[in-house]
Amino acid sequence: MLHRFISQEPFELENGIVLPSLEIAYHTYGEKNVDGTNVVWVCHALTANAEVMAWWPGVVDDAAAIDPAKHFIVCANILGSCYGSSGPLSNDPHTGEPYYADFPQVTIRDMVKAHILLRKHLEIDSIALCMGGSMGGYQAIEWALMEPEIIGRIFLIATSATESAWGIAIHEAQRLAIEADGSWKEKHPSAGAKGLKAARAIGMLTYRNYTAMVRQQQDMDSEKIDNYRAASYISYQGDKLVKRFNAQSYWLLTKSMDSHHIARRRGGDVVKVLQAITQPTLIIGITSDLLCPLEEQQRMAASIPGATFIGIDSMYGHDGFLVEWKQVSQHLAEWMVRS
Repeated sequence: MLHRFISQEPFELENGIVLPSLEIAYHTYGEKNVDGTNVVWVCHALTANAEVMAWWPGVVDDAAAIDPAKHFIVCANILGSCYGSSGPLSNDPHTGEPYYADFPQVTIRDMVKAHILLRKHLEIDSIALCMGGSMGGYQAIEWALMEPEIIGRIFLIATSATESAWGIAIHEAQRLAIEADGSWKEKHPSAGAKGLKAARAIGMLTYRNYTAMVRQQQDMDSEKIDNYRAASYISYQGDKLVKRFNAQSYWLLTKSMDSHHIARRRGGDVVKVLQAITQPTLIIGITSDLLCPLEEQQRMAASIPGATFIGIDSMYGHDGFLVEWKQVSQHLAEWMVRS
């Protein structure tokens, strides 16, 4: 069931800016058991939402590794998004009008801080498993460090301990595409739509890879000189996102991903911070992932004491964490029994 939590308490961001109030859209599945030991919190990625059973079927699903018949599952829309939580499309209490491009920059830690506020509202004292892929993994690992006494186990897939220079460069290219749309700072929900389409096109090239694109979108007609399948596919994916997302949120959330660094204000040494993680941790990487290469997950696994690392051989690149749901669910279920 989709819910909304509204806090009227001031919410201070990592940059010192204070939001006068906070709204969080979240979805729950299943029932919390009497002793509260069956809570699974799923953190979502860039353009997803709180309805995790819709976007991660087979992993969070009936009879899957994360099963609402067994677990109390929570997924909250992240701060800065456009699916109900405070962000560019929510109203600024000072003006009574939406923030739009004036919504302040937020970090991964700000998102986790909002999750913690919701956790307390839901009277959850322990989280048996905190999990996420891609940007969701950023939140999960950050949360494990912020509340080690609350988070019991961690599952991370297609993610990293810090945003890489590669990732930041990709995000900047996407933001440049949005900024090239002269409407992107206008005060209406469709502002920057053309820029968002271009930004999504850039992103699609990093979510998949050469092999997947050639196998699925290569034209067999040797006589063509225009209107190629690959071009139509990229354009279609851009249009598809524009219909369901907001350019100002997209711009903002790519900035949030850039901020991801678990060693910030923790001494600067990523390896030492990883070594301080005591929770049992499952880390899965996708062999063909261009955005968060396998070496990122291998480095985390080498530093987190007792971490379990699994590589999934897939042609689907970064999107493999969603597409290869059968393998992901199997590995996760087996690990949960062992750990």
